[in-house]
Amino acid sequence: MTRSAVLALAALVAGCTATAPTPTPPGRPASTADALPTIEAKTAGLEAHDGAWPVWWDAAEGKVWLEVPALDTDLLYSVALAAGLGSNDVGLDRSQLGGERVVRFERVGRRVLLVQPNLRFRASTDNPAERLAVEDAFASSVVWGFDVAAETPAADSGPGRVLVDVTDFVLRDAHGVAETLRRTGQGAFSLDKARSAPVPSALKAFPRNTELEARLTFASSQPGRWVRDVAADPTAVTVRVRHSFVALPDDGYEPRAFHPAAGYFPMSYADYAVPIGEEIDRRFITRHRLECAGPPGADGLCDVEEPIVYYLDPGTPEPVRSALLDGARWWADAFEAAGFRDAYRVEVRPDTVDPLDVRYSTIQWVHRATRGWSYGASVIDPRTGEILKGHVSLGSLRVRQDYLIAEGLLAPYEGDNADGFDPDEDPMLALALARLRQLSAHEVGHTIGLAHNFAGSTQDRTTVMDYPAPLASLEGGEIDLGAAYAVGVGEWDVQAVRYGYAPSEATARAVLEENRRRGLRYVTDTDARPAGAASPTGALWDNGADAVEALDQEMAVRRVALDRFSEAAVREGRPLATLEEVLVPLYLRHRYQVDATAHLVGGLEYGYTSRGDGTPRPAPVDGATQRAALEALLRTVSPQALALPEAAQAIPPRPPGYYDDRELFDGRTGLTFDPVAPAETAAALTFGYLLEPARAARLVYQNDADPSLPGFIDLLETADATIREFEASTRHEATVRRAVLTAWVEALIELAADGDAAVPVRARAERYLEALAGGLDERRHTGEDGVHQGWLADRIARFLERDFESLEAPAPVRVPPGSPIGQ
Repeated sequence: MTRSAVLALAALVAGCTATAPTPTPPGRPASTADALPTIEAKTAGLEAHDGAWPVWWDAAEGKVWLEVPALDTDLLYSVALAAGLGSNDVGLDRSQLGGERVVRFERVGRRVLLVQPNLRFRASTDNPAERLAVEDAFASSVVWGFDVAAETPAADSGPGRVLVDVTDFVLRDAHGVAETLRRTGQGAFSLDKARSAPVPSALKAFPRNTELEARLTFASSQPGRWVRDVAADPTAVTVRVRHSFVALPDDGYEPRAFHPAAGYFPMSYADYAVPIGEEIDRRFITRHRLECAGPPGADGLCDVEEPIVYYLDPGTPEPVRSALLDGARWWADAFEAAGFRDAYRVEVRPDTVDPLDVRYSTIQWVHRATRGWSYGASVIDPRTGEILKGHVSLGSLRVRQDYLIAEGLLAPYEGDNADGFDPDEDPMLALALARLRQLSAHEVGHTIGLAHNFAGSTQDRTTVMDYPAPLASLEGGEIDLGAAYAVGVGEWDVQAVRYGYAPSEATARAVLEENRRRGLRYVTDTDARPAGAASPTGALWDNGADAVEALDQEMAVRRVALDRFSEAAVREGRPLATLEEVLVPLYLRHRYQVDATAHLVGGLEYGYTSRGDGTPRPAPVDGATQRAALEALLRTVSPQALALPEAAQAIPPRPPGYYDDRELFDGRTGLTFDPVAPAETAAALTFGYLLEPARAARLVYQNDADPSLPGFIDLLETADATIREFEASTRHEATVRRAVLTAWVEALIELAADGDAAVPVRARAERYLEALAGGLDERRHTGEDGVHQGWLADRIARFLERDFESLEAPAPVRVPPGSPIGQ
């Protein structure tokens, strides 16, 4: 036999004579080869961070290890964007919160699952079987699965501690960055793990929370414009994502019932244990925990167990820092009115406080490449609605836009001030800082639980939770900005804090009755934001109890500012082309009050009523007010209102280095400033509100029910008669008049072609176009007006014949962005 054959035979004999391994009896430890190392042995020599969930960094392997000291225990898991993209349009901002969820670690053999129970459906009962029936009816989620790498048994033979590798857990797109980039049209980005890694310096563990962070790179071969505008390399966008594990608060928090008229954000869930006949949805407000440490003192105020403290970003420069501190501190008055002593304060954030640590409420100064919204977000306990952390993000470029608004109103750069002002004497800076105080208070208001209230501006500024327009008045023919913004929280704010935070539920219920007795109104986003909104007392960026009077005042202030618009609107040495940046928010200053006034046309008076609360039933705005509103709106499109002063018509083309952007007016004259496009833009805005399909339908139906109220035909006839009677005293005004007529026809065609508009609205719009075309055709004559009217008559005829191939008209000019104010 060959040597190899002998070896094979020996191996076969050995295999046949070997005995089978003896099974390990139940309860006996596994062999040494199968046993897991202890956590202490596995992590020896690694960089350690001790806290609620201890964490280790393995620099050699690039791994993050997390200890799970307690299994089957609920905790809060949240995600945030530690470093963002810097684009308001995309919306991936530094320190943006990404939502929170209750989770628990559950062990199954050598696996640990991160399980999210379904808290949207519950059973508030002591019967465990009833609770289980609901839990099993609605799916839970397993967020992630880990392999157990080490374990240390408990001294009392109970569940031990386990160690898991969380590297891949943090190296994932938990914040939905790729989806956000796709949804905003920025391309198909995907996570590139080869260019992603944990951030060792951001691994932190504290007594009640542990923080993990990763630098994630998202790649795309065809990035969108907004990414190209801001990213160092738009094909490789790198952000940082923070993961937080947080110990949930104790059971001492008492939820407070949500009421639709109280002014709070709701949290809700379906409770299948409520008695039949009661509403299954349970609703509570979101708010911080604030508890008295003892009975009230002689002043009626109680000391608190733990005050609400906000920390301002130390990276905020002066004088912005002082303004933000001032505004945020306004809320102290409201908490005192609710019965608490020293319950709320705002401080500059010390170096020892991490802005993303969920133990601390923060106010951050956030930079973007373009102007955009500020936000007041919160980390909330999903079980109860308790706010654990308030997180305010204030866009840094907003203040510069408010400064620009004031420059347009004041045109101040003359004489000794031609090249600017001393900060202590700068009227534009004073207005901008006044706005920052209000903005700081507004966003903090969201983080203490309050929703928007867009009725405040119609009741002498009863709340900072409105969007305030800078109030300008005329004093002796001069523009006065002395009362541009209010100071301090308003009546509504105090009442809202009393409802949410007063120790007694009885006090909360009494607040609602007080609000009704005092006539304090409340209008939310849903009822104020839509172009076809019907609430006459809820609008954005408006001023005054009388919308018609306020619109007339806006137009008067605007006219004074336009008439004196000149080189004095920009500092000496700046390119004259930058006059357009000042002109845009000045010329369109009235756009927000136009919106508010349009709410009166087809408007409906209503509130958030409950049976038995004594609130009047909904009722249409009276006919006289609706007609006055229509007339005021039509005055905004007169040639005199829309004509540009000569200084504005003569704005030079953009010089090198100062390129065109969306913040400027659109136009049809190439590189030169189009002197007619602003009028076309403003007219389209007004007609868009007047001919909004929902508003038109309400006009039809309210007139059907009550002929004394204006109908949609009344609106069409009044508008047509007004537009046709416009006079023009200059050739520029004549050109503007033709642009207004075109905008009117285009708005009518758009409404008549809108398949979602109510049938009687489309029928009336189309029949009116027929009559309008006939009138225009009859007035054909030579000259500019005749040529223009003939073209419009033919255009209407082609639409009515649905000759879409020959229907093409110049695309409408792009409207410069609106909110946030002045953008």
